[in-house]
Amino acid sequence: MKPRVLVLYTGGTIGMQPSDRGYVPIRGFGRLMKAHLQTRASHQLPEYELIELDALIDSANLVPSDWGRIGGRIVEQWDAYDGFVILHGTDTMAYTASALSFMLRGIDKPVIVTGSQIPLTETRNDALDNLVTALMLAGRAEISEVCIYFDGRLLRGNRSTKLKSAGFDAFDSPNHPWLGQVGIHIDLKRHLLLKPGRREFLLPAFAADAVSVAQIYPGISARVIESHLEPDNVRGLILQTYGVGNVPDNNPSLLRVLGRAVEQGKVILNISQCIQGKIDQGVYATGASLNPIGVIPGADLTLEAAFTKLHTLLGEGLNASRVRQAMSVSICGECTC
Repeated sequence: MKPRVLVLYTGGTIGMQPSDRGYVPIRGFGRLMKAHLQTRASHQLPEYELIELDALIDSANLVPSDWGRIGGRIVEQWDAYDGFVILHGTDTMAYTASALSFMLRGIDKPVIVTGSQIPLTETRNDALDNLVTALMLAGRAEISEVCIYFDGRLLRGNRSTKLKSAGFDAFDSPNHPWLGQVGIHIDLKRHLLLKPGRREFLLPAFAADAVSVAQIYPGISARVIESHLEPDNVRGLILQTYGVGNVPDNNPSLLRVLGRAVEQGKVILNISQCIQGKIDQGVYATGASLNPIGVIPGADLTLEAAFTKLHTLLGEGLNASRVRQAMSVSICGECTC
């Protein structure tokens, strides 16, 4: 019996068409998809059904509540299908894949997020191959996690980031090996795949401004950091610091602002500006200055995983202490902790 796959079309380049304002999402992607798949050996594909979000998203317009909309549709249909494909824009694809991994914990089915750099409506595109392969991967029972598939690479969703704006190989997972590679054959790295766990679906109450992000740069003032923390509804701050987690420790005002925010119950997470490597707040004195004031080292989290994990934990209603504990461990393979 063929596996049954649900395709959720959320918008994105894969389903866009040209307009006088540039590419825009279009409705009726299911008809377009069916017409293109009929030109392939479609009998080799899983059975699939497609549903569209009521309001399609250009992924540059995505907000945290959209993760709840997407995750909610998957949860509603979970028992009816063997796997899921989410068609999504590339700009914020890694954010959505990461968020879904924290919302769909312990799953025993594949959730494959994909899209394209060129729309399916164009004669030359990367959309069809990404779509076909994602469908096939969504029918593979040995995959039990949220992944991104793009241009021959199967990546853990919460380890992924977009590195290229124009190349077909737009996505990579710099701090984790690929879960699979697709060429002539589909080569899954089974020893790297997550095992099914205790299923826990979470649909948090995401607040758009609960988490802020600040990048450290030469000459940054305490006032800049304070501006990120001042609003009462900001409950978490992600610091993108130098190297292994370094900040200017000759700026006591900046450290005082951070320490005061922690005392007020705000969660501050330290991740690196570097694409590869992990945080170690004890290697240099500049990084060690963050330890006594309660800044959490973020290991090798991507920005996307750090942002969505913090959003999810805060959206669950956890207090600051429990959020700090959860940020320090791996929930679903998102970091090397």
